[in-house]
Amino acid sequence: MGVFSRIKHAWNAFASEAFSNPTESYASGSGYGIRPDRPRFTYSNERSIIASIYTRLAVDIAGIGIRHVRLDESDRYLEDMDSGLNECLTVQANIDQGARHFRQNIAQVLFDKGVAAIVPVDTDIDPAVSAAFDVKSMRVGEITAWFPRHVRVRLYNDDPEKGVQEEVTLEKKFVAIVENPFYSVMNEPNSTLQRLIQKINMLDVVDKQSSSGKLDMIIQLPYVIKSESRRQQAEQRRKDIEFQLAGSQYGIAYTDGTEKITQLNRPAENNLLNQIEYLTKLLYSQLGLTDEIMNGTADEKTMVNYFSRTIEPFLDAIVEAMIRAFLTKTARTQKQSIKYFRDPFKLVPVETIAEIADKFARNEILTSNELRGVIGFKPAKDPKADKLINSNMPVQKAVTQPPQQNNQLPPAPSGSQPPQLVKAGGDGQNGT
Repeated sequence: MGVFSRIKHAWNAFASEAFSNPTESYASGSGYGIRPDRPRFTYSNERSIIASIYTRLAVDIAGIGIRHVRLDESDRYLEDMDSGLNECLTVQANIDQGARHFRQNIAQVLFDKGVAAIVPVDTDIDPAVSAAFDVKSMRVGEITAWFPRHVRVRLYNDDPEKGVQEEVTLEKKFVAIVENPFYSVMNEPNSTLQRLIQKINMLDVVDKQSSSGKLDMIIQLPYVIKSESRRQQAEQRRKDIEFQLAGSQYGIAYTDGTEKITQLNRPAENNLLNQIEYLTKLLYSQLGLTDEIMNGTADEKTMVNYFSRTIEPFLDAIVEAMIRAFLTKTARTQKQSIKYFRDPFKLVPVETIAEIADKFARNEILTSNELRGVIGFKPAKDPKADKLINSNMPVQKAVTQPPQQNNQLPPAPSGSQPPQLVKAGGDGQNGT
């Protein structure tokens, strides 16, 4: 592009019309100080340690990619599909969310509500008219009502004229409905996680009461309080002590020598903390979590077990729901599918990468350039680096036949005796 062309087509954000006239250039949609489409946990989940468990699981689920692919005849991965659905799953699901953020959004709604709805917002064909449609954008919503053939979903409408959370009624056949595979552990009213939330809330109430600044004193007056006048006198004495304590800089008050004060402000004795610790360990065991996974010190075997027992059931549920809703029977017959892929080298220590790379290259599983991409190196330009060959084996050169000599005869046909050679001097055994 030339200099004049660059000047002509140049653009600056601060010199644009939207910056100079913001009220006129923007649409009349609703505006917010925070993201309106961001999923938020319920109050009991957000204000407790449950939010940290949800976030850890959601981040691990979002770290595994999901793609729209084509399979071979043996149902093995062949190639990525060039489709709008694959664009949503790998690049941008909607105008607000990238692919990873979208996957994390699915997991967060799944944990908090128990069921998540993946709705194709923009498609090339109306899904109610034709089942063969391509998805252009999608969002995650909360199901608020269930019907025999439809669901009512609450999701964010990013239309420039609106920009609010709305409820829409859609057919189940083109909405990917994902249910939490650990629903009985996490979302049932009397599940382990819900009982843990109740105990944590009770402990918060006790802690709030014990730290509210109350003195919890009993004042024993030197007279019997039976008549109404004595009761009023005792009430006035209590108010006097409260006034002294409230007005004193250090909280000091005086009493009569005949009065006796008993202090009741002592820590409440209960077993809530023990119950919370027990329920936390029980929840960790049911979800396949450990303290090492939460604080990031788990070894490779622990993480492999965690991914296989905890993360993969969620991914299987998400992928199966998408296949059911977004791929027709014809597409599945054409070997189209939706798969998730986890990087097997992500948990491998650095000292073992060389050994693994040697085994993969020697057994002709990965090429040299594919292995270089795993460790972050640029591909080599040598054509040999893109071939599945074992570099440790010597190269076998083609064996060429030496030229025939003048005194050699062509090979005899099979079944006949080879001819005898006669020496020139006639002194051979069979010579004449």
